[in-house]
Amino acid sequence: MTSMFHRSVLALAAVALLAGTSVVNAQQQDKSRALKKYESGTKEFWTHPPDDWFLGDETEAQKGLAPPSGPPTGASEAELAAMMKKIKLPAGFKIEVYAPGVLAARQMAWGDKGTLFVGSFGLGNVYAIKDNNGKKEVKTILKGLNMPTGLAFRDGALYVIAVDKLIRYDNAEANLDKLGDGKVVYDDMPSYAAHGWKYIAVDKEGWFFLPFGPPFNVGIPPTSVSQIRRVDPKTGNAEIYALGVRNSVGGDVDPRTGKFWFTENARDWVSDDLPSDKLNMISKIGEHFGYPYCHQGDLPDPKFAMGHKCSEFTPPVLNLGAHVAPLGMKFYTGDQFPAEYKNNILIAEHGSWNRHKYQGARIMRVMVGPDGKNAKQEVFASGWLEGDQGYLGRPNDIILAKDGSILVADDWAGAIYRISYSKK
Repeated sequence: MTSMFHRSVLALAAVALLAGTSVVNAQQQDKSRALKKYESGTKEFWTHPPDDWFLGDETEAQKGLAPPSGPPTGASEAELAAMMKKIKLPAGFKIEVYAPGVLAARQMAWGDKGTLFVGSFGLGNVYAIKDNNGKKEVKTILKGLNMPTGLAFRDGALYVIAVDKLIRYDNAEANLDKLGDGKVVYDDMPSYAAHGWKYIAVDKEGWFFLPFGPPFNVGIPPTSVSQIRRVDPKTGNAEIYALGVRNSVGGDVDPRTGKFWFTENARDWVSDDLPSDKLNMISKIGEHFGYPYCHQGDLPDPKFAMGHKCSEFTPPVLNLGAHVAPLGMKFYTGDQFPAEYKNNILIAEHGSWNRHKYQGARIMRVMVGPDGKNAKQEVFASGWLEGDQGYLGRPNDIILAKDGSILVADDWAGAIYRISYSKK
């Protein structure tokens, strides 16, 4: 478990389970063992989830599926150049490598002076990328943090969320070589890594939306998780903003309404094609989005529905597909893309593991009004997945650049891409 993606799941799974083995070999070896199952409804499980917690609730039909291992040192520049030729985009769009060597790259945030900050998964690193006479210089500015996947930049300060701590580093761009220990501004969070990695979305008031996932695939969660909180990083004040959320690692504030939209990864171990991952919108504080009782808006959980009807909960704006793993998303507010892209949502799909034939590993475009009705989606960028299980890359975050292009983080290949548009 020394790969880019497994550093997303690296702190979570036993090294002996996956390291140095292919998915096929793992499936063959697992045929003789019993199905993985955990009783998750105890405090002991919640506070100390087993390393392979995500294998719980395994079924005979999907037995042996496990997250794939990627290249531990990312893709080489030659491999990235070859990959760029395989990415399919609409006419007029172009993709290029913005920066290689950004290992396990996760959420991105722009500094006021043009520094691109990038979190990582499993490695414990935070990076700063600067333009050095046309060449991107990647500097590791923080090390040893606990899965610092989520970043934000406000009022000259870099905020990093590392599972159970939101840390502020003041005057960050002037102190890239000596950020120090930072100041913890919010830490009312569970300490376990299982579904504990987070992205940050900032609203117009400067408050942060933070997701809190449960430490298992499906079950009755502790009351401190399966929710989204809104946190004031200046005071540490917080409120529970939404409930019934399984695993959200990406969201954005609608520039038209100020409402928070977020992607959600549905439960595993039902089937290859159920349930669907979701795109959600919070219309009012306190909404419940169904987990663990109902999935994809219309599928009662076979064990945990417990008499609840799906009509009791807020349905998704859009079902995105099963096991596509939607992560970072952004409303497109730039002026470079064609006018019809304005306020569309671009979603980075990390791609499957709990499916025999993977899907995802692409960027989707969602067209939807501010009311969340009549949403539809189409593929915007694809080509990071070859065959049934052949990942070349795994997009996981999107950020808008000042010129209206977008940057895409890829933790599998360890790189940042730039997608731009020009009329021909």
